[in-house]
Amino acid sequence: MACLLKGHGAKARLLHYQTGIIGEANKAFDLTASMGGSSSLWLASNPSKRWGELFFLFYTPFWLTLCLGIVVPYKLYEADRSLGWKDRYWVKFFWCNFHFYVGNYFWTHYFFTVLGASYTFPSGKMNNVPHTTFLLTNVCFLFYHVTSNLTLRRLQHSVAHLPVKTQWIVKSAWILALSYFIAYLETVAISNFPYYTFVVRTLMYKVGSLFYAIYFLVSFPMFLRIDEKVGDRWDLPRVAVDALGAAMLVTIILNLWRLFLVPIVPVPDTKLRAEPGLPWFPGHTEL
Repeated sequence: MACLLKGHGAKARLLHYQTGIIGEANKAFDLTASMGGSSSLWLASNPSKRWGELFFLFYTPFWLTLCLGIVVPYKLYEADRSLGWKDRYWVKFFWCNFHFYVGNYFWTHYFFTVLGASYTFPSGKMNNVPHTTFLLTNVCFLFYHVTSNLTLRRLQHSVAHLPVKTQWIVKSAWILALSYFIAYLETVAISNFPYYTFVVRTLMYKVGSLFYAIYFLVSFPMFLRIDEKVGDRWDLPRVAVDALGAAMLVTIILNLWRLFLVPIVPVPDTKLRAEPGLPWFPGHTEL
């Protein structure tokens, strides 16, 4: 539990930190541009160069900490050397990469049209979704799915003596509870981030978290299956097909919610909400 809380807190802090770095660099850029140069003897008079120096000054220590503080001391580069790279389990984690990419690129628009959420921080965008969220979601989804694997595996051992139907009920209940808990905790963890806003905060916590939990209701049990059974090693094409199949199932469920349960709050563009089809098609896509 403590690890899970730390994971959510880390996401919020990293989002704040990255936005803060860009924000401070932009302030320096604006200041020097208005002054026609730098008044500091330390920094470049060229505004663009000054921005770049400030950005890399703050950003580089993170990569040094990762490489010299974690990868090298623990020799992570030597892991699984007995297997070919295509057979290593960590390579098959691209299942999550497929899932989070589809989630960001497509499903974020359901947050806009159904939940009344919006991103306002300065960032380059793809399909009207900030690039930063693609990077952050990768880290968080890996953590969520490993946590799910551990708990589901432990639960399976605990209920193995029960009838099959009872096992299904218990595991289904746990997946629902864990999915909602993670979705709710993430929503609360980033609620104070000023560039991610909701129309009605309380509804976003309660109902919006259930909507978000749909991601994990599908992905948690499907992701567990990869290389789980002894002698059933998945190849990369199978991993890719399975990930895209899970993404398609989530898309169908989210769109059914949008069409039949309607948004949880009044949001602009009511025609968009009522129309059949998909929410990212009509006129608000920025490639």
